[in-house]
Amino acid sequence: MPVRAGSELRRLLEERLLGRALTGRLVAGPGAADAVRVAAELVAAGFRVALEHVSAHDQDAAAELLSLVGQVHSAGLSGDCELTLPVDRLGGARAQRVGRAAAEAGLGVVLDGPSRDVDGLRSAATGVVVAAGEADAEDRCRALARDHVRLVPGPSAPGHRADAELAFVRCLNVLMAGEGRPGIAVSDPRLIAIAGERAAWNGRTPDSWELVMPYGVLTHEQRRLVAAGYTVRVTVPSGPAAAAAVVTRRLAGRS
Repeated sequence: MPVRAGSELRRLLEERLLGRALTGRLVAGPGAADAVRVAAELVAAGFRVALEHVSAHDQDAAAELLSLVGQVHSAGLSGDCELTLPVDRLGGARAQRVGRAAAEAGLGVVLDGPSRDVDGLRSAATGVVVAAGEADAEDRCRALARDHVRLVPGPSAPGHRADAELAFVRCLNVLMAGEGRPGIAVSDPRLIAIAGERAAWNGRTPDSWELVMPYGVLTHEQRRLVAAGYTVRVTVPSGPAAAAAVVTRRLAGRS
């Protein structure tokens, strides 16, 4: 495809995704209360929730996340929610502070960021996001196979989707064969089917792993999976900068 045509296609995709995000189809809304409202709706429908709040400014991030933690706890939703902490944006000290508050409120905590930032903060009580497209992803999955890992796709180079999917499946195999509790972040029906097959092959019970799927995407499939007995956790983005974050992540190949 010519460079100009490829750039135009990307621009149109960005506009489409941003339009869906800004109309509330892909994000809960700008405030913590929006995230709590959507989380309550999802929990009532049988889902679990991964909260992903994105502030407009890094200096506001910890305060907004602490407010979200308090509101989730007050709403009685802590047991069904995880809080994703962007360690690279928060910094180690603030991530620790928010993580402690979340744990005290009964929320699960999942650390997201480069391994050099995350590994020093990780404990047995925290999960870790691993991107299958990273060079050391398979090795990290082996090292973390006894723990809670949220496996996400990407990043992948243009034109190398098949390679990216193979990398994802290799990491998936490692985690499903381990003793931890993997969260498999997928929105591709074929990869969803592969995850289910690998779980069955390894004799996993439905509560020993989960599918992690984006808010507002494949909603009928999400309901079908829950009805079929799968554990499905829906990622719920919120915050002033959530729409832009969703677009960036989807374009990078991360569900």
